[in-house]
Amino acid sequence: MPTSALQVARTGLEAQDARMRVIANNLANVGTTGFKRDRANFATLAYQDARVAGQRSSGETAYATGLNLGTGVAVQSTSQIMTQGALNTTGNAFDLALDGDGYFQIEMPGGRTGYTRAGNFTVSAEGQLVTQQGYAVQPAITVPEGATWISVSPDGTVSATVPGEAEATELGQIQVARFTNPAGLQAIGHNFLVETAASGAAELAPGGENGRGNIRQGMLEASNVNIVEELVEMIECQRAYEISSKMVSAVDEMLRNANQTL
Repeated sequence: MPTSALQVARTGLEAQDARMRVIANNLANVGTTGFKRDRANFATLAYQDARVAGQRSSGETAYATGLNLGTGVAVQSTSQIMTQGALNTTGNAFDLALDGDGYFQIEMPGGRTGYTRAGNFTVSAEGQLVTQQGYAVQPAITVPEGATWISVSPDGTVSATVPGEAEATELGQIQVARFTNPAGLQAIGHNFLVETAASGAAELAPGGENGRGNIRQGMLEASNVNIVEELVEMIECQRAYEISSKMVSAVDEMLRNANQTL
């Protein structure tokens, strides 16, 4: 029926609108440190079975094929594409990048633990290594006042040289978090993710251990958004939206013709 076709076309419009929103967010974050692009996943809605294959067509025969009418499409989920972003050299001692899997662990307000790939850290007034929002990196690292040289090794060991001491002092070790299902992490904005029941609990270890990425000092991981790929996706999404829109117009015209005839 035309009304059913109108409903199916409407779901196509809504699905492509959601897809375009994902693409727009990817492009908006092309310059965001450590950003991972999202992908919209779709699934068919329930089918209306007017006739089931194998159903008896007579006392001695059965239908070889069924009559199944789809009811449209819906956005099933969004997935983060966890490919490595390019590592850009900054020369800043407190800029850290993960070269491989894992996340930095951050203590957020209220005692909540967040995770991030954005390693553009700085030092607070108390000398603590913090994010741009002032949230402390965990385990806590405190840089001594007057430190003239800061070193972060690939396994996360932080050392500093202070006036009056010949050898560097070890300040602590940054741990890298991994998850059984990183796709299950929940993005909460400001480059932070939090664990969920689907992601599993964080497993902490030094950088480079058991498949974790090494920590690169003086570098930042760029967004993994590919502008050309996103523009191709955008054009494809736009065409799909136009087709669904034309379907709405066509069904509407069919209804008008039917009303005039009747």
